[in-house]
Amino acid sequence: MRCVALLAVLITFFSCSSEKKATADTRAAVPEILTVKTAPAELRSVERSILITGSLQPDESVSVSSEVAGRVSRISGDFGQTVRKGQVVAELETTEFQIDIDRKRAAISQTLARLGLDPNNFEKTPVSTPTIRQAVAQLEDAKSKYDSAAKLVQSGDISRERFVELEKALRAREESVAAAKDEMRTQWASVAALKADLKLSEKHKADTQIRAPFDGTISARMVSPGQYLKENTPVMTVVKNFPLRLRLDVPESAASSLKLGATLTFTTDAISGEAFPAVLRELNPTLDPKSRTLTAEARCSKSDPRLRPGMFVQAKLVTSAAAKLMAVPKAAVYNVAGLSKVFVIANGRASEKRFVPGQDLGGFIEVPGDQVVAGDLVAITQLPMLTNNTQVRQ
Repeated sequence: MRCVALLAVLITFFSCSSEKKATADTRAAVPEILTVKTAPAELRSVERSILITGSLQPDESVSVSSEVAGRVSRISGDFGQTVRKGQVVAELETTEFQIDIDRKRAAISQTLARLGLDPNNFEKTPVSTPTIRQAVAQLEDAKSKYDSAAKLVQSGDISRERFVELEKALRAREESVAAAKDEMRTQWASVAALKADLKLSEKHKADTQIRAPFDGTISARMVSPGQYLKENTPVMTVVKNFPLRLRLDVPESAASSLKLGATLTFTTDAISGEAFPAVLRELNPTLDPKSRTLTAEARCSKSDPRLRPGMFVQAKLVTSAAAKLMAVPKAAVYNVAGLSKVFVIANGRASEKRFVPGQDLGGFIEVPGDQVVAGDLVAITQLPMLTNNTQVRQ
């Protein structure tokens, strides 16, 4: 009887255990529905911009040279000093140039003396000279004799031979007058040539004063007093720092968005925490075939002594003032193993969308418009628990 009772107990135990296991398996087979919170994807209007590196360059930079040869007598400017346009920055000795001027003035006076003109007033073209006046007087005397002989030869008072001699004398005097006038024109042309030489010598003397070509600052001085300079020897380098030029190399992808007159801002590590405005002024008509970049140049809008040529800068270039883009809350982005994904919730299920994150919009992040459209609900909770096609409730 005991054996029969024990057997009955065992059968009852195993039957209950089987029923509990079957119930557990049935519960495990029914998936658990996750509860998630969602937020809508939004179409936003934002400013599109890119960061471009560049450098500041002076508006003008010139190496001031000596146009004439000579010895430096005085230096009036030095490194770091500001100069005004036309200011004398260096001078050469003028003794030899003055001697040359005096010699040419003497040559002009000598030529004018031959013409019988005042050496101190040689600007007016002469109409006569002593030689011409003498030749004209001789011509008038010869003409008078010829006219008298023409009457006498008719009456036979003088011979035909004498009349021919007087006629030849008249023609000779006429040629003398013409020759005297030609000589006057030749010598006056010589005066004009000497006057041009004199002006050139005076210019050479003036060139001994080396002047600044524009308002600027001396960035380098190459000579010292007493040094002999040949023609075109650099004396100083003068730079003009306003308006500064901002030279940029723009990527090919952004080249089409550049417009002359557009305003951009730039920053430099030398002046932290401050942005400076500039206006786009010039564009290279061609791209660099090696780097595939377009060289652009902007002008700084205001003068700032802290900005200097040669500074490395980062410029923010606005490519679109109101670009439309799709965005989702940052809480909806799930990053794992180098991948970024969002889960779009529709019809009680999650749909996984992988993408490359775009522009950071503060609390939102840009997503491709072909992955998510405006109004799509995306999960912002339970992201690690979600997979593609997971059943959810909101």
